[in-house]
Amino acid sequence: QVQLVESGGGLVQPGGSLRLSCAASGSIFAIYQMGWYRQAPGNERELVAAIITGGSTNYADSVKGRFTISRDNAKNTVYLHLNSLKPEDTAVYYCNVQVATTTLRLSPRDFWGQGTQVTVSS
Repeated sequence: QVQLVESGGGLVQPGGSLRLSCAASGSIFAIYQMGWYRQAPGNERELVAAIITGGSTNYADSVKGRFTISRDNAKNTVYLHLNSLKPEDTAVYYCNVQVATTTLRLSPRDFWGQGTQVTVSS
């Protein structure tokens, strides 16, 4: 149906930057909200940032002013720019995309990426 491929995680020092990408492909009729979640060991998965089709964005308070979410609708891709990284940003980051497939055009559902590890450490 729909596949999400994430890339861009890695090890970075505090204060550093990364860019995460998530490309959607498959039986896509329309994409609505795209977002990024993260989950650190022992913690629940939490919303980091989201962006809707029109471009409006929403951020967790902990990342406001440091992270920026964007999307390229022509490429069905969502990005997360992580700046001024802190050790507490260490987590597995998952993209989440709300998709209406070609067979269920009126029933969009959420799809998840496989996760990419971000480690902030000196």
